[in-house]
Order: sequence, then structure tokens, then C-alpha cells
Amino acid sequence: MSLVEEFVDVVVIGAGHAGCEAALACARLGMRTVIFTVSVDSIALMPCNPNIGGSSKGHLVREVDALGGEMGKNIDKTFIQSKMLNQSKGPAVHSLRAQADKSDYTRSMRQVLEQTENLEIKQLEVTDLLVEEGQLTGVKTYSGSIFHCKAAVLCAGTYSKARCIYGDVSMYTGPNGLAAANHLTDSLRSLGIEVRRFKTGTPARIAGPSIDYSKMEEQKGDERVVPFSFTTDPESVQKEQVSCWLTYTNEKTHEIIRNNIDRSPLYSGKIKGTGPRYCPSIEDKVMKFPDKDRHQVFIEPEGIHTNEMYISGMSSSLPEDVQIAMYRSVPGLEQARLVKNAYAIEYDCIDARQLKLSLEFKEISGLFSAGQFNGSSGYEEAAAQGLIAGINAARKIQGKEPFILDRSEAYIGVLIDDLVTKENVEPYRMMTSRAEYRLLLRQDNADLRLTEKGYEIGLIDEERYQKLLEKKERIAAEIQRVESTYVSDHSNVQDFLRAHGSTELKSSICLGELVRRPELTYEMLSEIDPGRSPLPADVREQVNISIKYKGYLDRQIRQVEQFKKLEKKQIPETIDYNRISGLRLEAQQKLAKYRPTSIGQASRIAGVSPADISVLLVYIKNL
Repeated sequence: MSLVEEFVDVVVIGAGHAGCEAALACARLGMRTVIFTVSVDSIALMPCNPNIGGSSKGHLVREVDALGGEMGKNIDKTFIQSKMLNQSKGPAVHSLRAQADKSDYTRSMRQVLEQTENLEIKQLEVTDLLVEEGQLTGVKTYSGSIFHCKAAVLCAGTYSKARCIYGDVSMYTGPNGLAAANHLTDSLRSLGIEVRRFKTGTPARIAGPSIDYSKMEEQKGDERVVPFSFTTDPESVQKEQVSCWLTYTNEKTHEIIRNNIDRSPLYSGKIKGTGPRYCPSIEDKVMKFPDKDRHQVFIEPEGIHTNEMYISGMSSSLPEDVQIAMYRSVPGLEQARLVKNAYAIEYDCIDARQLKLSLEFKEISGLFSAGQFNGSSGYEEAAAQGLIAGINAARKIQGKEPFILDRSEAYIGVLIDDLVTKENVEPYRMMTSRAEYRLLLRQDNADLRLTEKGYEIGLIDEERYQKLLEKKERIAAEIQRVESTYVSDHSNVQDFLRAHGSTELKSSICLGELVRRPELTYEMLSEIDPGRSPLPADVREQVNISIKYKGYLDRQIRQVEQFKKLEKKQIPETIDYNRISGLRLEAQQKLAKYRPTSIGQASRIAGVSPADISVLLVYIKNL
């Protein structure tokens, strides 16, 4: 029997959000890349919620874009509603969120992959990893084909030995009824890779014409849409938007759930995988929060080419008859017709502590892993990991040092550091509270923080880089002008201050001090600032934030400087923790297992105390 045998630079296994970013990064960096998928219909599939972004997740999308990734550009082309969340709060937690047209999103991303030089798509299941003496050498497919490669990125998502469950129904398929990947897990285990079982879930899809929207609260998009990508012309995304709707569960809903909880696979023991704490099923909400008499339910369109509506907030694995009764108890859904039943999905994934910060396996050179297969949840978390894994796979082949973002540089740095350092017993979800330096890591300044790095990597072109440098110069020049421009107690100034409820002047004051008053902004001061030149909106935004929050930002910069000192204290790769006198047994075991690269990373490992870190510092100093 003759077998197909090919030689490529990089193999990407899986074509979800992680796989797409990984493959594009490798191909754009000159690597001959092949991306494998169990179905071309699953490329950039959104099997659960129909949106990109949201609290903290919007930060990740902006950072992916700033580094040269694709997710931000793709959602800008295919969104049907956009909102900036948390606008009543400070800019550190502002997060963009857009409803996607699901079919358009996947179609658009597939076109990008198909049109990218050095990139080939193959609908084949990868079943085996080929490893020789700790070095990845290739992969084998279900058909028996061999693809020799210098690096590979695992992006299997929720497809590995996937099982979809609701009630007594159990189907060994991937999400949306697509084929599962049933063979790769055995190969991973044979290579000594630890595999575990996680779970997630999705709500029903309901036919739009069967919904009574008059009983719900309409949720419209923003009047002025802000794009995700820094390269998107803001005027190009100002378009008519589709509405979402808000309704609530009630005591009748909760009674139906309680009366049938023994039929839920989550509570009967039929589901063994661990689910995400921060995205619970409606069964969990009702059972774990009995004092709550209602829960929010958002009705979100799946796209403009379908009448399917996503029932956000009511994911479930209850039997079909219970689901129908439960959904129909919600105001506006009394006549609901279910197009797709809600279900839970179990899948194999890895413990990401087996990975380096570069997302390369510690024990297998050239093998990288990204996305939900690393034990995370969410499209945005997956895309961010895929981009970094793809960059580092290419850099490995190029003989370059890995590209690593630390916790002070990006939400991506926080995400990856948490995954490879901390024990995550459930699917990991990014949240703003996880980022210690979130005042500096805002979504609005992702380009200022990261685009230069993307340029150095090779994913940002010269034109975009020069525009960034020009933007930085304009921001700095305007901040300098505002801080050195003074206004006195002229009548027009005093009238302006009184009109805005601000204290009148007793002597001259610089415009910067006025910007720092809570009730005033840089934009508002234009009428008493005749020397101001016209500036783009994104420049004006940065000027306002940089001046208004200067004290807080300066304090956080000092905190980052202290953090960097610990991150720079490297731990020798060959260190023997068992020989360090004074190190507790638990710390010895944890440090030996996870082998942190720096004192900073070591300090974040569960089971390693500040006293252990002190002992370790003294030991390294005396080496």
C-alpha cells in the first residue's frame, strides 16, 4: 500500500480560533504550514455564543490585533451589533463586545486562510504525533499519510474524544454535530502527556418567529461603533445594527428545574468532566443560588441569514422535554420552538503546566499547544494562545529566542502565565481581576504597548509601524503642551467652570490640572483652549487618560518595576531543588515538577510560600 508522505515546516492540528491564528502567524512568518481539521465547516466555528469580546476578552482581541493577528479584523467585517461595556466605570475595564454573524465570521476567516501564501488546509484527522528522542518529527493522519515537520501546534479545542450530552442522550460527536477527534489522545498519553477531562455547555437555539419580543427589553448597539482592529477605518463600521433582547427566568422556571434535577446528567453523575465556574448552566444557577428569584436571559441573533436565536444565560443538559417546558416558562418564550437542543460537551484536554511560557511542551521539543485544549475557555483566550504558539513555532524553526509576554505587558501574558503556572481545576476564563496591572493594560492602548513587538516579530508591516510612531509622537507632544499651557481667572474660564460644576480659579493653572478634576475632561476643555490643533479621536483619548489618571498610572509603573526585578532573576535550568536546604518538601516537589524559569514565576506556583522564595533567592545568589 502506497502512503502519502510530505515535508512541511509547521503542522497545526485544529482550525478553530487558536488554530487559525497559529497557522496564519506561521505562514506569514514564511513557514510552509498545513492546518488540519476534522471538517472544513469547523474553521473558525463559533459553536457556542455568537459574540467576540466582552469584559477582559475585548482586551485579548485588541492585543491579538496589535501583534498582527486576525480575530479583530474578522469581527469588524462580520459583526451585526457592537457595544462598549462598562462605560460607567474607568477606562481600565472598558471592553468592546460585538455580536457576530456566525456563518459570515467562519466564511470570512476561511477565505483569509485560503488566500494566505504558505498555508494549506486539509480535512484530515491527525491520529499520531511522531517523536524521536524528545523531538517532534511529524504527524500521522487517519488515512495513514505522514507529514514530516519541524514544529506542530495542538489546537484540538473541544473535539478530542468529545461527547455531547443532554438527559439520557449521549452522542460521541464534536460541537454542532461535527465529527469528534477520537484518536489523538492515545498518542499523547503514549508520549507521557497528561490528559484530563473538562466540560462546557451551550443553550438551545430557538426559532425567532416563535418569540414574543413585546415581553422583553430591547438591547440596542452603540450609536457610534468602535472597531476592534486598530487598522479598521472607524467610518467603515458605522452601519445599521440588529437588536438583542433581555428577559428573565422566574419561579416557575426554577420549579421545573428543581423538579427534574435528578434527570440532569450534571447531577446524576453521567457527566464526569469539570465545567467552568464562571459560565454555569441554568441548573447550577438555580441549585447553587436558591435565594435568587430570577436570572437574566439574553436573546441574541445568530446572524442575519438565519432566524436562530441564542438563549444566553440558559445553557443546560436537561432532557429535551424538560428543556421545552423550562424555556417556555420564560416571558416571551411561551411558544418557543427549539431548533437545536441545549447540551453539555465533555472533551479531553491537557494540564497546561506541562508547557513552557512559550507554549512549547517541556518534554517534547517542537511541540506546542494552544486554546481550549490547554484547559481554557472562550474564543478570545484561544485566539491569543494560538497567535503566541504560532509565533513561537516559527521562531523555533528560525533559531530565534521565544516570544514571551509577561504579566506587566499584556492580558495575554497574564493568561498564559496563569495557565502554565497555576493549578486550574476547571476551564480557565480571563477576567480583568486577574490582571494586577490592569490600569496600564487597557484595551485602548494595546497598540501602543504591543504593535512595536509585532513589528519586530515580522507580523506588522512598515506602514502600520510608522503610523504607530506618528501616533506616539502626537500623544506625547499634546500631553506636553497641555501640561505647560496655563489659563487664568478670565471671565470666560470662570463661566466655563461654573457651567460644569467645577471650582472657580483663584490664580492661573495649567490645563493638565483641570483635566485631572473629576468633573472635567480633555475634550471638554477645548472651548477654553484656543491653541489646540485638530487631533484624531484615538490620540485625544490617550491624552485624556494619560493626564487624568497620571498619579495612578505612575504608581502602577513603579509596581511593575518591582515585578520586573523578580522576573529578571532567572533560575538555572539544571537546578536540583532537592539539594536546597530549608526548602519545604511541598515547594521542592512543586518547583521540580513545573521548573519555573524565574523567581517571579516560582512565586506564583501554588504551594510555594514567600519563605520558600527567600530560601531560593539565597541559594541562587550563592551558586
